[in-house]
Amino acid sequence: MKRVLFFTFVFFVASAVFSQTYSDVPDVLTVIHSRKSVRKFTEQQVSREQLETLVKAGMAAPTAVNKQPWAFIAIDDREILDQLAEQLGGNKNLMNACAAIVVCGDLQKAVESLPDYWVQDCSAATQNILLAAEGIGLGAVWMGVYPRDERIKAVSTVLNLPENFIPLNVIAIGYPTGVEKPKDKWKTENLFWNKYEIAK
Repeated sequence: MKRVLFFTFVFFVASAVFSQTYSDVPDVLTVIHSRKSVRKFTEQQVSREQLETLVKAGMAAPTAVNKQPWAFIAIDDREILDQLAEQLGGNKNLMNACAAIVVCGDLQKAVESLPDYWVQDCSAATQNILLAAEGIGLGAVWMGVYPRDERIKAVSTVLNLPENFIPLNVIAIGYPTGVEKPKDKWKTENLFWNKYEIAK
């Protein structure tokens, strides 16, 4: 009986903590339609716990044959952010942001018969990170690196990446100023039912 009461108590405590942590997170469709590319940030710092939350969301993405061919570099060091910004042509997004996540493909984990699928896998992980950022009140913007050789080299050099790590992108992260707003991208002409047909 004591054991039952103990586990009941633990369950209710865990439920209370979970509800307090995520009670203010909007539903998934609201997050999807609210997501926007945020390039202007406040000076409020992003915690390592928040960055870890974003990376966990990234790792929840689907991957080919479940190979999970990725690695994530979470950055909260101002000097490294500035170095990346400089190497990427004075990137203002990184200059304004107080954190970033670099999503890399790990070629040692990629499917041997489908080596290029790491791009889709890491793109799915990136979208999860962007949505998670929106969901917890942060702003983020995807800055492409791969397949531009000069950007790959620049990011790899700053972050001391091994040869098997290919940076797909850099995601600048911070608290949004509220300037950017979501765009309505719904266009009925881009939807086709069952097969492609020219509208009459």
